[in-house]
Amino acid sequence: MRLLLSADAAGAATGGGMIMIIYIVIIVAFMYFVMIRPQKKEQKRMAAMLADMMVGDCVLTNSGFYGIVIDITDDTVIVEFGSNKNCRIPMQKSAIAQIEKAEAE
Repeated sequence: MRLLLSADAAGAATGGGMIMIIYIVIIVAFMYFVMIRPQKKEQKRMAAMLADMMVGDCVLTNSGFYGIVIDITDDTVIVEFGSNKNCRIPMQKSAIAQIEKAEAE
């Protein structure tokens, strides 16, 4: 009788361990689809936006300033702010939050 009870307890413990593994897999999958995947998608969108940037485009910086792109190098951009043509500031491409394309005339 005692041997039979210990066999049932061992079977229940094995089944409980399997359920725990399933819960962990579900939690990891949930974290991937809620946190990791959207962030990678946003990074790809930003990289494509910055790669498509051209001289003459209107940009919005992370600090909230609008300006016109004057020159582009590998990782920096020179942006002209306001109507003062002497206000040209070099900044990193990563400091640009949004790009509005220049309209071709």
